[in-house]
Amino acid sequence: MTGTPEHTALWPAPIASGPVDATVTVPGSKSVTNRGLVLAALASEPGWLRRPLRSRDTLLMAEALRAMGTGIEETVSSSSGDDTGGEAWRIIPAGLHGPATVDVGNAGTVMRFLPPVAALADGPIRFDGDPRSHERPLHGVIDGLRALGARIDDEGRGSLPMTVHGSGALDGGRVEIDASSSSQFVSALLLSAPRFNQGVELRHVGRALPSMPHIRMTVDMLRAAGAAVDTPEAGGEPGVWRVAHSALLGRDLVVEPDLSNAQPFLAAALVTGGRVTIPDWPEHTTQPGDALREIFTEMGGSCELTAEGLTFTGTGRVHGIDVDLGDVGELTPGIAAVAALADSESVLRGVAHLRLHETDRLAALTKEINELGGDVSETEDGLRIRPRPLHGGIFHTYDDHRLATAAAVIGLRVQGVEIENVATTAKTLPDFPGLWTEMLSPARAAAPTRKG
Repeated sequence: MTGTPEHTALWPAPIASGPVDATVTVPGSKSVTNRGLVLAALASEPGWLRRPLRSRDTLLMAEALRAMGTGIEETVSSSSGDDTGGEAWRIIPAGLHGPATVDVGNAGTVMRFLPPVAALADGPIRFDGDPRSHERPLHGVIDGLRALGARIDDEGRGSLPMTVHGSGALDGGRVEIDASSSSQFVSALLLSAPRFNQGVELRHVGRALPSMPHIRMTVDMLRAAGAAVDTPEAGGEPGVWRVAHSALLGRDLVVEPDLSNAQPFLAAALVTGGRVTIPDWPEHTTQPGDALREIFTEMGGSCELTAEGLTFTGTGRVHGIDVDLGDVGELTPGIAAVAALADSESVLRGVAHLRLHETDRLAALTKEINELGGDVSETEDGLRIRPRPLHGGIFHTYDDHRLATAAAVIGLRVQGVEIENVATTAKTLPDFPGLWTEMLSPARAAAPTRKG
């Protein structure tokens, strides 16, 4: 964690007065939207991104690509009975160029996916962002790009701020990186690899890779855009990805709902013994959030996937869980919130890399849940959560959207929880407070009573 946030902009987390019963339409996937934007900007022809997520992270990505010369036209198409109504972005590739300045905010996808794109631009591209972005590791991308022929000025920090001096092309070829702190290092180099003169042969050296579903998402989207990709899962060499030099196709892509952003709403069904339906839940997906079906079922609920979407039903009891979340680390805050309300101990493993996310998520969850009366301790690679009766108090978010949504889940069952800076949820989930309140309205959400 960085610093101690001031007690400002407190949002009283609403109590659920009974089981929730709601249908919640979740906006599009941030991971798919930002990967789709990068691939479309590198394509040889215009493409469409339909139902994109409009949030801080995705708008930062779009503005950064515009600054480097990509045309992005935003339109709203009327629904005509098909599946493509709503917002659509037309992406028009153009010659990438500098000079330009990119504001990454605190978006890992922007700070890591775009330096390889900048290396293909003609001219210098400067990257900077929020103070926390300066603390997040970029060495895997920086070292990898340098080995592939790029010139980068980071004053030896291995982090932001930095300038990529694009020369209009990049040789590419073989490269070794340590991506054990973030799978985004792998995705970053793979996404731009078709435009490298020799493609890329990327070898991961180091500890086990976290968040493998996100790398599989990158590979699937590359292949859909016409790239030839060899992977370890397809019989290739373990820890090695190969992408051939090729043109990328302009696609017409409909973005899936963000399943990780569905987590707090499914958790609401679990902890209140209610029922929540998420429309358009895909039958097959590489999104890590799909693991919630299995994890939350083990914690005491049940789910049904139909053509309309996923319906999750709680039983009124919440059980502890012992689970390795290494592939789905972004789900940890929400699972920790549910575990704090369970009837038995939970152990969340495989997520040491969360110490390098938007904040140190393991330290933050431990501190904030314990200050509400909980009993959470950090382990070498995760958390141990022993449920205790919780009480109200201020839950700090450290500018981390998933801390805020986790606090809202706890607030459903604990009177007097106040969330500091709930607006940080706009990073990936626009108007979370409105969606949350609307979900609770059938259950007649009770506004907490405040003294003083």
